[in-house]
Amino acid sequence: MNLGLIAGNGRFPFLVLDAARAMGHDVTIIATKEEAFPELNQAAERHHAPIHWISIGQLGTCVSLLKQARVTHAVMAGQVKHSKIYGGIVPDLTFLSVLARLSFRNTDGLIGAVAGVLREHGIELVDSTSLLTPLLAGAGVLTRRAPTEDEQQDIEFGYKIADVIAGLDIGQTIAVKHRAVVAVEAMEGTDEVIGRAGHLAGPGVRIVKVAKPKQDMRFDVPVIGLTTIQAMRVAGASALSVDAGKTLVIDGDAVRASANEAGIAIVGRQTDEGHERQ
Repeated sequence: MNLGLIAGNGRFPFLVLDAARAMGHDVTIIATKEEAFPELNQAAERHHAPIHWISIGQLGTCVSLLKQARVTHAVMAGQVKHSKIYGGIVPDLTFLSVLARLSFRNTDGLIGAVAGVLREHGIELVDSTSLLTPLLAGAGVLTRRAPTEDEQQDIEFGYKIADVIAGLDIGQTIAVKHRAVVAVEAMEGTDEVIGRAGHLAGPGVRIVKVAKPKQDMRFDVPVIGLTTIQAMRVAGASALSVDAGKTLVIDGDAVRASANEAGIAIVGRQTDEGHERQ
């Protein structure tokens, strides 16, 4: 398969590249200048994968490069900060045509419209986790320590709010303390929310990160990594809940080791389609 990798920031694109090449796929990388790590050049060279650096607003160039490489399927991997999508980019005509189609410029609408443009040109956007299933969070307690009764009450309280916020495409992370919402994610990202929560409420906040009620696994998939735990340690956050089977855990061994060292509890909430969210 000729696979296109549209890369944002973080280690997610590197893992997708490694997995795709291990499966024998030819990969063409479209790296966003504003977000993708420069080390992606070395990874591309190691895997003999052509790489092209373009700005976020150059959707027409992205399509042209993928078509030239005879790409039939593409995957989006890595974060593109919402604030960069909505401020500071120079859209080309193709991107402007996408914006013109939208009644609301939320994340799902925007990326869904981009997926539609790719499909019109014979490129199917596929599940970004399909190559990385072993990295999806499991259900239950994922660390040495389980949440205390008080932490669990905060987490369960947080689910009700986080599910609504995610369903409205506002954000996927909230911070809770003593059954009160301390901070809600919007465009800033998970680590920034954690830092803000620590500043506002001090040690003992609990972090709840959820998938959207009808999460499209092709894009905007929840991800946690070592930086998430580091942010929690700095903020004094004591527990983290993620959605099992729908959250990528990057560098899982390091995540668990750091959490265990700090006494942070991590749990995976079961959210299979056949089960009601708790």
